[in-house]
Parts: sequence; structure tokens; C-alpha cells
Amino acid sequence: MNREELLNVVGTLYHENQNLKKLIFGSKSERFVPEVAPEQTSLDFGKEPEVKKEEPAKETITYEREKNTNKQKPSRQPIPAHLERVMHEIKPEEDVTSLVKIGEEITEELEYVPGKLFVNKFVRPKYVKQEGEKAKVLIGQLPERPLPKCIAGPQLLAALIVAKFIDHIPAYRQSQMFKRMGVDLPDSTLVDWINRTGKLLKPLYDAHKRITLSASYLQADETPIGVLESNNPGSLHRGYHWVYHDPVKRLVLFDYRPGRGREGPKEILKNFKGHLQTDGYGVYEEFGKREGITLLHCWAHARRKFADAEESDRARAHYVLQEIQKLYALEKEIKEQNLTEEKIVALRTEKALPVIEGLKKWMIAAITGVLPKSPMGKAIEYTLSRIEALKIYTTHSKLKIDNNLIENAIRPVALGRKNYLFAGSHEAAQNAAMFYSLFATCKANGINPYEWLADTLKKIATQPINRVEELLPGA
Repeated sequence: MNREELLNVVGTLYHENQNLKKLIFGSKSERFVPEVAPEQTSLDFGKEPEVKKEEPAKETITYEREKNTNKQKPSRQPIPAHLERVMHEIKPEEDVTSLVKIGEEITEELEYVPGKLFVNKFVRPKYVKQEGEKAKVLIGQLPERPLPKCIAGPQLLAALIVAKFIDHIPAYRQSQMFKRMGVDLPDSTLVDWINRTGKLLKPLYDAHKRITLSASYLQADETPIGVLESNNPGSLHRGYHWVYHDPVKRLVLFDYRPGRGREGPKEILKNFKGHLQTDGYGVYEEFGKREGITLLHCWAHARRKFADAEESDRARAHYVLQEIQKLYALEKEIKEQNLTEEKIVALRTEKALPVIEGLKKWMIAAITGVLPKSPMGKAIEYTLSRIEALKIYTTHSKLKIDNNLIENAIRPVALGRKNYLFAGSHEAAQNAAMFYSLFATCKANGINPYEWLADTLKKIATQPINRVEELLPGA
């Protein structure tokens, strides 16, 4: 092994060790604070002469100052006005019958009653109506229920599903919670209710998929999910949720696939035309070669490579991170000023493009001075090979600088994996994709997911199939 190969091996092992230590002990924040503020410049005054420090003389100083009497008392957040108020009138212990009331003091206390179950009891009187020689029985019509012959109402079903896919409470734990209320609902029963509700919502999910994929700008990413194998009990299959996000209409689509191959996105994006924003995963590269599709990449992923190289090559990493920080500072300025589409493109062209071009020139020059397999070498190679696709966001106001919005939509899946660990089957994983799609869209549009789902379950059984999209979040 020659010297260069040895340095590569040592650098790689050092980088892996530092990443492992950071993963176990370090902060998860990717925030970068430059050692010197970018607006400041350093001046070289030469070597400063050594000065012998002497112990300073001490003196006692006394003075008077005015006391600040305008200090604000700490205030607490007001209790929302929409909450129900339960009145408790507390009268003095003395007899006040003949006294004049001059006012009252009001103290509000926020209190909580644990969620409770109740029973809707539908009583339908039966009547007989004589029509000639025939008798006709009259009885009221039961309201449509989400799951026929199921004791669970729409609000209970909505609560179960929201608890699992938003609050990440597995069915087993929910079953234990119901048991404490005095109702025995086995977790197998709860899982069955959730799966049947998924089948009920399938037409709604199909409509959501159709509308999302009709967008002209999508962000794409993927995340793993464990799935139990029915034909091999005890084994865990690694499936994937492929996620597509329309940042303009704020729609999120999860699509479950058994693998991470190109088959999934190839099938679901077969009719897509427009801008597709992705990370550096190779499966997406072929979409950039398709007619009608413009592939752009994510600056957050490129930045992450240089952040990972900071330990081994601080000077180069800091330079790149400071330059990328300028791009994000401009995006923050654009967001705060609520500019027109033309002004956004003009600002990006004027301020962002020169920074990107400067980074490109710097990387072309720097790549010859670093080891190819070192963290810095990999970061430069990754970014330089995608630099043209990283520029594209500057050409249109609707395009984002990175894929962070879709990563935020994926985060609940990662939290769910830590709690319920895996899906019971491939069908259950697809059901999960359906619920994650609808709930992530609720979140992106500021909609209460429980209220939306409970209302939808009350209506969906009687909703015409050709108008089912009217029930979608934000429709």
C-alpha cells in the first residue's frame, strides 16, 4: 500500500469514527456559526509585540442610581376563549343577604378531564300503517356509519387513527388506555378497525394521488419502513415510503413500495411533466433525461456533505458553508419581503448566481488539492457533479432552494418507527402511506387532522364517487 492509499484509509477511518461519535454524543443541529462574521474583514497588523502584564491597581467605587420601578411583571399566556367555562361561585362565609355587591374577582384555572368513551344509543320506534288490506311498518332510517356492523363510531375511529399516525401510539398501548377506562378493546380489534377504515378511504387517497401528480413541480424523497413477512414468520422486510410533495398547493403523497429500486418512481411518475427536485440518489437521475422533466437538486444535501467534512478540513468546509449561508440568507430575505415572481427571479439572478458560480470555480481549483476519498473530496465531487442542477432553483420563483419541506413531511414516519416499530403486512404499510399522505397534507394546510377525519368518515359512505375529491383536506 503506497502513501496516498494509506492516507485515504486513515482519512476514511478517522471520518467514520468522528461521525459515529457525533451520532452518539453530538448535537443533531446542522446550524453553522462562522468563526468570523461574514460582514467583517480581518486586518493583518503583523506580529504584536509582547507586553508584560502588570497586576492592575484596585480601588473601591460607590455610586447611587435611581431604582427602576417600571419593571414588568411576568405575564402568563391567556387561556383560549373558545374553551368551555365551568362556573364556580364562591361566596363569603358570612351572611351577605342584605349587603350590596360592589364587584367580583375572577380567577381562571385550566383543568383537564381524561378522554372518555360514551355510547350513541339509536332508538327507532316502529309503527304500523294500514294501507287498505295491507299493513306497512314505518321505522326511522339509521344514519350511515363508516364501518357497517362495527361498534366504533366515526369519532372513535378518527381518534384511533390520529393517535397512531400523528401521536405515534401503537394499537397495543391504545388498548391498554381503553382498559383503564373500563372497556376491553383488544389491540387486534383496533388494528382491524384501522385497516377497514383504510379500505374505506382508498377512493379518497386515489383522488389525492391523481391531483398531487398533476402538479408541474414536485419534490421527491424516500424513507424506510419495516414490514413483517407473512410467508416467513418472524422476519422483517425493509420496505420504503416514496414521498412526493407539491410545494405550491401544499399536497403530500406517500406511496409504499416493497423496495428502493427505480420501479416505484418510474411507475408513479410515468406521466409527470415539469420540475422534479430530489437528493443525489441515483434512481432519480434518469428523470433528468426524460423529455418534459427538469431535474433540480437540493442545496441542503450538498451543504450536509461539507458539514460532515468540517472535522477533517475545517478551513475549506468553513469557506463553503459561509458561501451557502449567503444563499439561504437571500431566501430568508425573499420570504420576509413577500416579493413578486419577477422580483424573486431577478434577486436570485443578481445575488445567488454569482455565489454559485464562485463556488463552482473554487471547487474546480480545490479538488486537485484534496484526497478523492476524503470527506472533503467526496463533498466537492458530489456538489460539483450536480452544480448545474443546483442552479436551476434560481430560474423560477416557485422553486425551492432545498428539499427540507418534504423532509419535514417524512419526519412523522421516523418517529412512528421508534414506537410501533413495523407494519404488520405490506397492505398495512400501504394503509399507513394513505394516512400519512392525508395527515401531512392537513398539517401543511393548517387543518386539524382529527376534525377533518371525523367529519370525512361521517360523509364518505354517501359521497358520490365522482365527487369524492370534495372531501380532501383543504378542498
